[in-house]
Amino acid sequence: MNFRDLFQKITRQIREFLSSEHVSFSPFIEAVKTYDLEKARHDGRAALSVTALSVAQAIAFASIAGLPVVYGILCAAVAGIVAPFFAGSRHTILGPSNATAFMLFSFFATNPELTGRASELMPLLVLMVGLLAAVGSLFRVADLLQYISRSVLVGYMSGAAVLIIANQLIPLLGVKPYLGEKATATFVSMLFSLGSVIGHTQWVPLLIGVATAGIYFGLRRWKPHFPIFALTLLLSSMVFGSLIQFEVGPFRGAATFETFGFSDLMPKWPGLLRPGIFEDISSLTGVALAIAFVASLENTLMSKTLASMTGDRADVNQDMLSVGMANLASAISGGMPASGSLTRSLLNQKAGARTRFASMFAGIYTLLAAIIIAASVGWGLPLISFVPKAALAALVIILSLSLFHVRNIRICLRSTSDDAKVLVLTFLATLLAPLHVAIFIGVAVSITLFLRKASRPFLVEYEFSDEGELREIGQKRQRPIPAISIVHVEGDLFFGAADLFRTQIQRTASDEAIRVIILRLKNARHLDATSVMALEDLIRFMRARGLHLLISGASRDVYKVLKKSGVLETLQEGANRAEGETNLFLAWPSNPNLSTRDALKRAQQLLGTDKAEIRIFYDPNQK
Repeated sequence: MNFRDLFQKITRQIREFLSSEHVSFSPFIEAVKTYDLEKARHDGRAALSVTALSVAQAIAFASIAGLPVVYGILCAAVAGIVAPFFAGSRHTILGPSNATAFMLFSFFATNPELTGRASELMPLLVLMVGLLAAVGSLFRVADLLQYISRSVLVGYMSGAAVLIIANQLIPLLGVKPYLGEKATATFVSMLFSLGSVIGHTQWVPLLIGVATAGIYFGLRRWKPHFPIFALTLLLSSMVFGSLIQFEVGPFRGAATFETFGFSDLMPKWPGLLRPGIFEDISSLTGVALAIAFVASLENTLMSKTLASMTGDRADVNQDMLSVGMANLASAISGGMPASGSLTRSLLNQKAGARTRFASMFAGIYTLLAAIIIAASVGWGLPLISFVPKAALAALVIILSLSLFHVRNIRICLRSTSDDAKVLVLTFLATLLAPLHVAIFIGVAVSITLFLRKASRPFLVEYEFSDEGELREIGQKRQRPIPAISIVHVEGDLFFGAADLFRTQIQRTASDEAIRVIILRLKNARHLDATSVMALEDLIRFMRARGLHLLISGASRDVYKVLKKSGVLETLQEGANRAEGETNLFLAWPSNPNLSTRDALKRAQQLLGTDKAEIRIFYDPNQK
């Protein structure tokens, strides 16, 4: 095959791959065709509740990331407007989230040389996240996310919650001025930093935080269906923000957030042609990949949760495309990374949203709120400047407590030892390593434990009974023909199982009485290059000792792999093909035991004996 033919073959396979089960760039068309005023009324009403929560959480998550609040609000607005045009779920609400926000903080805290450039690098980082998610959806990467253990996400979210709480204790206690550069992204260093300045705790921010928490729990008990988070922040800002802004008594000088003007709402282009762009891309690749992974994983779990409640069908790759497109839009508008928000999405569904356009309404409302906030600067009443940092810190701590899903943690710890290991190791990794590294540590541990279980093929020695039925050899029975062993192979024979498979067969071959081994591969799956090379090594190992290896029950897929790899020629050495001799016996769909019978006849031929009469029994109800 020349280069031109190879190139055409590869491009044809790529086209076939992309054309099968591909994502749609216009899934909203059907919703538009059936849209009416009644649906718009329900969507618009639900969007009001979502907007109240989105604006409050956008401020909180921007604060967690260490960014100006405008980044969070713009992300919530733009992601809300763009995502529904590409999403598979009709209730999905995208915007900033706890996990991705603290991942940003963790990255810049562990890379101090980039900390001063966070605002400059943010458009480029969000652009990279969007491209990774969008391209990943085209290749149906979201299908692979189901192979990531939930224990990874439970451990990661629990660890992130601990870190967020520790980080928010700084503004809650009012010790930021005394920390200097001591605060970092790891839990241990945070504890040491907080311990060194705990004596400087200020009672005013602590009072504001405690009072805010009291308002929150009081409202939740009184009106649990209200947007408690947003309402609490509003009330606390009205009371304590006013005392701070008007410099009343001891509240003078308490920390509040900086507001933003219209200039901050202007688009912020990533600047791809500036000098040093490739160095920046190299520095941001790791965290961009981690954020894209976590955002897509969060969105996948969220869409499946919503689908289980509404009866809709979850299209995880379509939802991953919405994450990519929302982040591309957020990069241009000047927002932070967007992810799926389960709390806002559930609120959207419970508030009566009918279609995907409720998210668009919420995005428009949030953008209007951003414009009002920017206009308030000209009115001499900057609204964001009324939000005390201590009040928001208390709310973030309360919100982070909800990341501890006690039931999920209990299930992971009690189900299997591997789940418990994955949970504990991922949790520890989040406390000891930067979050964009910790998530992949958890994934690596999960995959390693999975491969360890999957790479253990099940090998059983079989015999033909007097009735002609293939059965396992019991401990008290001997082989009918001691020189022949029939070994049934069950399971995956991919690269992880290759060495174990070869070792087990070699152990069987160490029996001095055995001269021929028949490998029954009826239920063997996923042969790859590593397992085929192990099989060839096994054939040569046995032939060097005057032994024979035959294969029975091989499927067409196994046959193709053996033939393409050239190992079939090695297997057939010594067989006179002109006289119909073969060492490979394909499965018979009508009776899977016939190939083993033929292999047993070939084994007797190699031994020069016809000692046993071979009768075959087949029960079609048994597999």
